[in-house]
Amino acid sequence: MSDCPRIASLLLLFFAIAMPAVGDEPWHLIFPEQRRIEIRDPSCLPRAPLPRVPVPPTVTSPQADRTERMLSLDEAIGIALANTEVIRVLAGTGAAASGNTIYDPAIHNTEVDRARARFDPEVQLENQFLQTETPQPGIISESPLRVGIDGQQVETYDMDFGLSKTTATGGSLGLGVNANTRRTSPADAGLNPQARSTVDLSMTQPLLQGGGLRANLAPIEIARIDTERSFFQTKDSVQQSVRGVIEAYWAVVFARVDLWTRKKQAEQGLESLNVAEARQRTGFAGAAEVAQTRTAYANFRANVISAEANLLDREAALRNILGLPPSDPLRLVPSTAPTQKRLEVQWDSILETAERFRPDLIELKLILEADHQQLLMARNNALPQLNATGMYRWDGLTGRTPDREYISSEAGEFTGWQLGVNFSVPLGLRQGRASVRQWELLILRDRANLDQALHNTTHVLAASYRNLAEFYEQYRAFREAREAAHLNLDVQLKAYQVGRTIYLNVLQAITDWGNSVSAEAQALVQYNIELANLDQQTGVILESHGVRFVEERFAAIGPMGRMGPERCYPRAMRPGTNHQRYPAGDQPAESGFELEGPLGPTAPLPPKSSREVIPPPSPRQ
Repeated sequence: MSDCPRIASLLLLFFAIAMPAVGDEPWHLIFPEQRRIEIRDPSCLPRAPLPRVPVPPTVTSPQADRTERMLSLDEAIGIALANTEVIRVLAGTGAAASGNTIYDPAIHNTEVDRARARFDPEVQLENQFLQTETPQPGIISESPLRVGIDGQQVETYDMDFGLSKTTATGGSLGLGVNANTRRTSPADAGLNPQARSTVDLSMTQPLLQGGGLRANLAPIEIARIDTERSFFQTKDSVQQSVRGVIEAYWAVVFARVDLWTRKKQAEQGLESLNVAEARQRTGFAGAAEVAQTRTAYANFRANVISAEANLLDREAALRNILGLPPSDPLRLVPSTAPTQKRLEVQWDSILETAERFRPDLIELKLILEADHQQLLMARNNALPQLNATGMYRWDGLTGRTPDREYISSEAGEFTGWQLGVNFSVPLGLRQGRASVRQWELLILRDRANLDQALHNTTHVLAASYRNLAEFYEQYRAFREAREAAHLNLDVQLKAYQVGRTIYLNVLQAITDWGNSVSAEAQALVQYNIELANLDQQTGVILESHGVRFVEERFAAIGPMGRMGPERCYPRAMRPGTNHQRYPAGDQPAESGFELEGPLGPTAPLPPKSSREVIPPPSPRQ
């Protein structure tokens, strides 16, 4: 009965440890079946912190009171790189996650240590204390005959220590130490207590399958190659992100030029409407001419709204890929004007550069290297298994004799050894041969994929090479068209104001002038985007902007476990800061287009309101 409180205390301690925490699976002695789908209410899930974002601007409420912040292209690239954890790429009028993060290479790098762990020494220690009492019947006395129950108590202690190590050639080395102490009561042996001890050294070395340095180190090489692949996948995504920042930046520049153009068209349309109404009041114009000018002005105002909406969308896309909120008190104004210089591209040079530095081609080369390592392992596994084994043992014994004298064997007095060769082979080696054929075919497939990627790269570079020439020539042609359209519009406006031409000619001139200005800006922007695209397609867009990857490290559990000091390990491969490549101005980027409106005074556009801003038609006479 004295053991009951102790047993009760142990049971209470067990149930206290086994009780689940709040929200965990309830404790059951026998867990029931899951016979229904349990879904928690979303309100039970932890809340994610939301950033405070102001109301985004719209065409109805453009928030013109925001402070303008001049942003150069180099600054935009630097902001995007600094906000890169999940790598974003441009997708239409927005940005999306590429699926890669800066942590991916460090995550894959852990597989190298997992592969090397196979060759780490392993220590095993077992201690067992055992006491048994076996009842046995026995004759207590023969006359008179009496039978009773007696027993024997045996106390033993076993200690097993093992140290094993897998070698780089596939063999295994082992050291084993065993100690066994046995005490019986009553004594039933010559030595009581007695202690037996053994020390053995063993070795196993595969001679065919599983043997060889290269075959055993192949998993480490594959893990290292996978880490390199992850890095170049990350680099490819960062290259796309930088190229997306440049494209989004120039898209904002074009949208600002286009909005300026549409506003100038609307101003000219309003001025023409005022002239037509004045001519109608003096009897020099009819209702048809006034209606035509009013319709043209309404269309120009609609184009202004579309241009404003497009500018807001492009600004939002730029903010998205930079990692900035949709809106804040600052309005980003590009201050880097697009270059108007023609770049001379050496065809052979960009082909060679792309073959060496394109991340997707490098990844395919690494896949081929990993395939060859897998083929090496497959060929090794297709061999018969032939292992050489060896063992040497030292045995010892010590104990107390019945006359209470301790005796022991001499060191090295009792030894033993074992040598052997083990052989086994599946008849036909079907599985091993199939694996070898599979990897030989995979190498052919991946080699074909690399050749196709090189073929496609040449076509992509050729398209970029043609686009550069096309966009630059279009820019020069549209610049001439813009100058001609500007002169034509001035002539038509002067002629219309004195009544020497019809308004249809003025409308066509206004449309041609606006389209030529937008077309010139679009061609120049496309040319600058194509320059960045060529850098990306050759795989050197990061190098051309001076971007280098920096390995970030963090402290984690070290080889000595939680009781020992922590060690530093790779945490992330973060892109560093970029160098200054583009000239930064103190004026908006559209000033580099030498924007100039048509000659002659123009009335400013009326402010936006909920009322009708288009002048109503004059009453019929």
